[in-house]
Amino acid sequence: MKYRNLIFPFAFFAILSACSSSQLKHDAAGIFEADEVIVSSEVSGKILQFKVKEGDLLKKDSVVAIIDALPVNLQQQQLEASVKALSEKTQDVEPQIKLLKEQIAVQETQLANFQHERSRIESLLKADAATAKQLDDINFQIETAKKQIAVSQQQIAVQINNVQTQNRFILSERNPLQKQIAQMKDKEQRANIINPVNGTVLTKYAMEGEITSAGKALYKAADLSSLILRTYISGTQLSEIKIGQDVKVFIDEGEKKYKEYKGAVTMVSDKAEFTPKTIQTKDERANLVYAVKVLVKNDGYLKIGMYGEIQFK
Repeated sequence: MKYRNLIFPFAFFAILSACSSSQLKHDAAGIFEADEVIVSSEVSGKILQFKVKEGDLLKKDSVVAIIDALPVNLQQQQLEASVKALSEKTQDVEPQIKLLKEQIAVQETQLANFQHERSRIESLLKADAATAKQLDDINFQIETAKKQIAVSQQQIAVQINNVQTQNRFILSERNPLQKQIAQMKDKEQRANIINPVNGTVLTKYAMEGEITSAGKALYKAADLSSLILRTYISGTQLSEIKIGQDVKVFIDEGEKKYKEYKGAVTMVSDKAEFTPKTIQTKDERANLVYAVKVLVKNDGYLKIGMYGEIQFK
């Protein structure tokens, strides 16, 4: 009986020691979170294809949904037809100036005849076989023919300028139409919903066959390969932590066990804020705290919203 009485106190103290060692002493605690991305449609229309399910692991830049782009395609074809019609509205100046060029050719022939006649009259005048009036008359006809040719040439220049001006006015509509065509092509490409990150689908907001609109959320995804443990520390703890510092992170594993992870401090707020009601710091009497983010590599057991504890040293 003596030995039994002696053994009992030792066993009691051993149990107390084990219980006390199971209580983890942490410097801060918080909730795991991830950078979530909400993917929305950039165009309106019927969802033709959307096979994504919650929990699916998606690759970055993969096509996850297709929106009906037929209305956009029809608008593009209409704009392309309008651009083509502009060329048909323009005028060809050559048929219009053809008659003027033929008229100038006739006038130049007449001028040549008048000049030849003047040479003949000048020869006759030297032999006193012609009069000065005949020479004056032929000179007048030559000057008149030259003026008619100049007027016809001026009419050609005016006609060319008028047609070119009119054509420029018509073709000036081409650039705005081509910009609209480029916008339609861009919209058509945006009908393919591209996944922006490597991550897991957390929530799905739409179904295949539904009508969606621009800006309406389709699904929410996040990269769960690493999670962020957001916590808050008091001002007295700021000297114990810095960006890039390695820390120990613990999560519950059973009732009295903890699973340890390696974490790295990625952010320490430079501004204090009031203590959030759902966060407990080392010094609960502190009115102001500083937000801290710790990046932890996920082995699959870490979940968004899970409670975690941190040791700085």
